[in-house]
Order: sequence, then C-alpha cells, then structure tokens
Amino acid sequence: MLAVTDYPLLEVFWTMLIFFAFFVWIWLLITVFSDVFRRNDISGWVKVAWIIFIIVLPYLGVFVYLIAQHDGMTERGIEQQEAAKAQMDTYVRSVASESDPAEQIAKAKTLLDAGTITQSEFEQIKSKALATA
Repeated sequence: MLAVTDYPLLEVFWTMLIFFAFFVWIWLLITVFSDVFRRNDISGWVKVAWIIFIIVLPYLGVFVYLIAQHDGMTERGIEQQEAAKAQMDTYVRSVASESDPAEQIAKAKTLLDAGTITQSEFEQIKSKALATA
C-alpha cells in the first residue's frame, strides 16, 4: 500500500505544475498552428518552414513565432472577430421579426395569396403581429 510519505505535498504541487504547463504548451501550439494556417499573407512554403521549425525545435520555434508575429496575430484575431460579429449581425437582422405589424401582415397576406400558407396560419401570424404592436 502506498504511504502518504512516499508522495509528499511538494511532489503533488510539482506534478500539478507540470500538468498545467503541459496544457498551456498544447494551447500555445494550437494557437500558433491555427495562426500559421489562417494567414493569407505568406506562401505555403513559408507556412511549411514555420511548421518544420516548430516541430524540430518546439519551444524555440513557438517562442520565436510569438515574438516575431505577435502584432500580426493580434490584427488577424481582431479581423476574425469583427468578421464573425458582422456575420452574426447580418444573421440576426435576417431572422429578426419585423417591428412593423402592418408589414408583417402584408407579407403574410402575400404568402396567403400565393398559397404558401393556409388561412389559419395567416390568422395566427396576424394575431401575433397585432399582439406585439
């Protein structure tokens, strides 16, 4: 049976530190690789060179990339977030209900006249539009 004295408290803390550092390292690798593959300003050969550098000299490669490309990583991250926000805003505007009940009823009437919806569905849309007004 394993005694408590065989694995002292400082060893536990050291193991936790190593475990945490390993996951931070994995996160850094994912961040650097995703940035390398996301870049449009470098050729495929330069991307391959960075990947080989990171694989052959892992710590040095990642730290050199982070030091050399930190401004570009920030700019690309901001651009990606702005593009995602613009796409989300466009999506929300496209699926959001119209605020004007008359416009909603007119669209529903057009659908009813085209035979897309039934009279009962038209009445439901009409009552919902009038209830939100």
